[in-house]
Amino acid sequence: QVQLVESGGGLVQPGGSLRLSCAASRRFIDLYTLGWYRQAPGKERELVATITSRKTTNYADSVKGRFTISRDNPKSMVYLEMNNLKPEDTAVYFCNAASLGENSWGQGTQVTVSS
Repeated sequence: QVQLVESGGGLVQPGGSLRLSCAASRRFIDLYTLGWYRQAPGKERELVATITSRKTTNYADSVKGRFTISRDNPKSMVYLEMNNLKPEDTAVYFCNAASLGENSWGQGTQVTVSS
């Protein structure tokens, strides 16, 4: 089980930006696919973005061109740069680490986009 801690959430106006960070307390995190998911009240948890051990990225259509996922393997960190935020981006954002036979989640950080 990988321990994951998210930070960087908050309240922003539409069109604003936030940078989320996730710290993993496990060696060899470079072997894992890392990702960000989000869940709004009454909604299913949905994929936002993933990044593989080789830094191949995948994004939900709703965030393409606005969000960027990145990772720093030596520091065991994964980031989500969010630009041009919209009210529909409001959700709890969760960090995820996955490998064959293992799937770990952080506690989540709230992102609220509102005027």
